[in-house]
Amino acid sequence: MFRTLIEKVIGTRNERVLKKLWPLVHEINRIYEGYHQLKDEDLLKKTEDFEKRLREGEDPDEIMPEAFALVKEACRRLVGKKWEITGEVWEWNMIPFDVQLLGAIVLYQGKIAEMKTGEGKTLVATMPLYLHGLIGRIKGTGVHLVTVNDYLARRDRQWMGPVYESLGLSVGVIQNNMNPQERKPEYAKDIVYGTNNEFGFDYLRDNMVFRPEDRVQRGHYYAIVDEVDSILIDEARTPLIISGPVEYSSSEIYRRMKPVAEQIVRRQVQFVNQILFQAENLLKKGKQFEAAEKIIQAKRGMPKAKKLFKLLQEPGVMKLVDKVELELMKEINIGGEKTKKIKQLEEELYFVVDERSHSVEFTEKGRAEVEKREKGLFALPDLATQIAGIDSRKDLSPREKFYEKERIYREYAEKSDKIHALKQLLKAYILFEKDVDYVVMDGKVIIVDEFTGRLMPGRRWSDGLHEAVEAKEGVKIQRETQTLATITIQNYFRMYEKLAGMTGTAATEAQEFWEIYKLDVIQIPTNKPVRRVDYPDIIFKTKKEKYEAVINEIERWHKRGRPILVGTTSVEVSELLSRLLKRRGIPHQVLNAKHHEREAHIIARAGQFGAVTIATNMAGRGTDIKLGKGVVKAQE
Repeated sequence: MFRTLIEKVIGTRNERVLKKLWPLVHEINRIYEGYHQLKDEDLLKKTEDFEKRLREGEDPDEIMPEAFALVKEACRRLVGKKWEITGEVWEWNMIPFDVQLLGAIVLYQGKIAEMKTGEGKTLVATMPLYLHGLIGRIKGTGVHLVTVNDYLARRDRQWMGPVYESLGLSVGVIQNNMNPQERKPEYAKDIVYGTNNEFGFDYLRDNMVFRPEDRVQRGHYYAIVDEVDSILIDEARTPLIISGPVEYSSSEIYRRMKPVAEQIVRRQVQFVNQILFQAENLLKKGKQFEAAEKIIQAKRGMPKAKKLFKLLQEPGVMKLVDKVELELMKEINIGGEKTKKIKQLEEELYFVVDERSHSVEFTEKGRAEVEKREKGLFALPDLATQIAGIDSRKDLSPREKFYEKERIYREYAEKSDKIHALKQLLKAYILFEKDVDYVVMDGKVIIVDEFTGRLMPGRRWSDGLHEAVEAKEGVKIQRETQTLATITIQNYFRMYEKLAGMTGTAATEAQEFWEIYKLDVIQIPTNKPVRRVDYPDIIFKTKKEKYEAVINEIERWHKRGRPILVGTTSVEVSELLSRLLKRRGIPHQVLNAKHHEREAHIIARAGQFGAVTIATNMAGRGTDIKLGKGVVKAQE
């Protein structure tokens, strides 16, 4: 209450910060007015002058208002000009608003600018990138604009490139399909656009080369991270891993163990379906505790079973299960041993799945089932005892002892490899879904990025998991890989001397940004008051009812000519909605990992009169959908 009273008197901290920045905005605009008289070649001379002053040691803060005003003037001179961006011709019509100047100052100061969707973050970044690009020239390093996917990196470089180039700065872009010879000249430019993954992987590869001249990057001075909450918070602990092929390929083992895995998965599915049927009956009879135990058992056996998911959606069931599971977990003793009841629930399964740690462990029942086809698989030899026994035998020559030991080691290795392959196959069948976690294209398993919904060609899961998924899908099994280099997103971005970010949603993670990266979050006001109406969520009992309501809503607005964007969580759901729309005869476009090559074309038409676009989270961040002719705009 006392804090609220203080804020009413002197304003919030955010308001006080912005109040200090407004005089700088006015100074930029004053200088900008004076630049109207300059000739085009004079803009280049201004850049040369700024660089000279920086080399002579002038404080960049003193140059900042002039530099930002020059960028604004360059934007004004480009108005009406057209150029190609991702295959479509766009006309430039942007000159920074005052609130965009505010955002640019915040980014220049090494903070996070929270700007609402549609407020022009892409343009805001040009001003601090321009000035830091000049500083980077002096330091011998480039500056980086980090975005969430290749499409946005390419689009923004093509979109904003003429602004930098009209002022004498070079601008490059890093794309996933580039080789080192193509990357190095791009990194040599003043400003470089790319994704967090590409920048991070290039750093890892640079640390694996033998000669300094083979490195492609030029250090880590300044970066602006677009969609900063997604990259620095959501993906913070995501490891970037470079893998290489192992000397010994065990691909044949996955083919051999596939029928064994399929058999035990079928057994588990049948058992889990039975106990879920029992759980439903127990709930109807009011035996809630017993029903919850059955559901917990099913969760440990098949955590992604559709029948389980459906049952957990029933009113009160999730809360009941959490309560009972907590009670059972409380009974685990200090030594970490599982209770008799949990052991009993697990031992009735063929294997136990921990979805959180992505681990699979066989039960005695499961081992017995596997050994019906692979006799003695789990009877691993005691190496220490057997080797000691061989050494103590006087009837064997040294040569015979050597070969006997080799036989024991080989038997142990073969059994271990089979067990490992079997566990990876179980993960592939139980935890990884086609068209959700990966897609199959051109006879290859390609990972779908869980954060961006985009394909990651060339990337492979390690430790044999990718080979297991390939075996599951019946495609050619590539050689197994091992980790050669790794770094987390968080640790990579901590290397930058100066870091800034922008997003539409950062205030909720402000404390995390400060604690982890020492980044302050400043909320930038909108250029005009927001008139959008946000409706409350609607909850449906079943997916069938939900999808029917979605299709009805699409049909209603489509008849009025409204452009409609429907967001989905996976390739599978986007294609399901597509099939439902086809039945209603509603023309539409689908944008997901399978149709990524048509992304620019689909996005360019998504705002047209009557357009319906079904998209995964590929189109979730940074995607600019422009309204077409005939689409009614809100009245001023």
